[in-house]
Amino acid sequence: MKLDLLIRASNILTLDEDYPVAQEMGIISGRIVGFDADLAGCTATEVHDFGDKTITPGFIDAHCHTTWWGLGLGALDLSGARGLEELYALLEAETQRLADYPDLWLNGTGFNHKHHDGQFPDIRRLDEITGKRPLYLRHISGHASITNTATLRLAGALDPGFTDPVGGSVVRDSQGQPTGLVEEEAQGLVQKMLLPYSVEQIVGALDAATSRYAAEGITSFTEAGVGGGWIGHSPVEITAYQQALAAGKLHARAQLMPTLDALRVQESHSSDAHGTGTGLGLDLGIGAGFGNEYLSLGPIKVFMDGSLLGATAAVTEEYCGHNHNSGYLLDDAQSYRERVSAAYRSGWPVALHSIGDAAIDLSLEIIGELQEKYGRNALPNRIEHFGIARPDQVATVAKHGIAVTPQASFIEPLGDQFAKLVGPEREGWLYRGQSLLDAGVLVAGSSDLPVADNNVRRALASAVNRRTEKGKILGGLEECLSPLEALKLYTVNAAKATGQFTNRGSLARGKLADFVVLSDTPLQAQALESLEILATYVGGVSTYSNAQAELPAGATN
Repeated sequence: MKLDLLIRASNILTLDEDYPVAQEMGIISGRIVGFDADLAGCTATEVHDFGDKTITPGFIDAHCHTTWWGLGLGALDLSGARGLEELYALLEAETQRLADYPDLWLNGTGFNHKHHDGQFPDIRRLDEITGKRPLYLRHISGHASITNTATLRLAGALDPGFTDPVGGSVVRDSQGQPTGLVEEEAQGLVQKMLLPYSVEQIVGALDAATSRYAAEGITSFTEAGVGGGWIGHSPVEITAYQQALAAGKLHARAQLMPTLDALRVQESHSSDAHGTGTGLGLDLGIGAGFGNEYLSLGPIKVFMDGSLLGATAAVTEEYCGHNHNSGYLLDDAQSYRERVSAAYRSGWPVALHSIGDAAIDLSLEIIGELQEKYGRNALPNRIEHFGIARPDQVATVAKHGIAVTPQASFIEPLGDQFAKLVGPEREGWLYRGQSLLDAGVLVAGSSDLPVADNNVRRALASAVNRRTEKGKILGGLEECLSPLEALKLYTVNAAKATGQFTNRGSLARGKLADFVVLSDTPLQAQALESLEILATYVGGVSTYSNAQAELPAGATN
């Protein structure tokens, strides 16, 4: 047998229970055909020998926002500003740079109020800097933005009789004047003036973003919301993914979650949709799982509540330092029950964004009832984030077999903010780790990029040590994972939670040849975050190689 590619390394961690470690891996037509003794007598068109390096399955980011991040790469980066005066200086410089283009928006990304003593920009100062130029600054959480008076006027938020949209707020001061902060669904007032982005723009964003994914060892990702709502970028967003794939500009495999808002009422035969003949879906009855091994549809994305950083996640006890504020659901509970049920009975699995424990309560109720009434759909049902989860909710999510995606990548940069908001009594509920695994919950690794970065090595380290910027061990030592369990979050578990373990997540005969080459083993490394990504392969084809690394012969940069 002649192989297309023979991979050699002293430590190939397959994460396959039947054959956990190998030194040789054979690949034909993008799939693994065998290991070690299986390959005796085989020749190969190419041999890539990585010597004493370690190979693992490619990393899977089970929840991220690729287009949003890719488009934001061209925006003003606010993440490095420390103090509002530095922020204002950045905005002044950008305003001067755009002076010859009076109609262009000033777009910024990466704002986090923790870098400004908990303060938000003063709208009066923003107005002085920007004048009539529209302004759109995105909070790191994605669940809030900051703008100026000119933009609010264009959005109609200053019109007599204006009322906030359901599930959002144009925040006002005690005198009823807008502060410039726009929360949750109210962001749509601003975004509708920017949307839709062109297919060409989205393709460019995907190219820029996924080439960077490859540099992080990411071979598959799930895009958490396309086609509608405040998280979507175009009603034909999937077309952009198809064109990016055809043009060789999609550098990782993509599973796309349509938003609930992207679905439409469907009328079909009276026996369809579990005997109702009606539901919510995409045209032609296209459903979850449709596509191929490179691009496919995942579950429906539903925003149940807001963000923890913005204290808009729905909790059962008010936030510390926020009297009478317990966040809020983004729609009323009965509307969620009806709309999610209509999508579910049409065959769509669901991924319910639920950070606060009040939102988790409703999500558990809805998914539990739907699974009991209609059974399971093609892919696992999920609760996204599962950020503030009570002990009873851990037991319930395990009982129902619901996958969850708490972000270990949040712990270091955001953990101190989270802990302050919930207080010591609830701190142990935050973005749990080992307690979920002990209960038998399927936990998938994800970044929620750009809320946190998608450096999987840092996320692995955070899952293991759970250390915040200020040195707190979030949730205590009992929530820390072993390096092996941490690695499984972003490989085996992520593949299972996305319903794709039959062809990815581990290295085994017949599976896709998606893998990453690391400078050392993540199971014994002293500092997981210091591991180097030497190369990334998707379907046996290199999507990234480290130009600074000295790779063995046959594994060219």
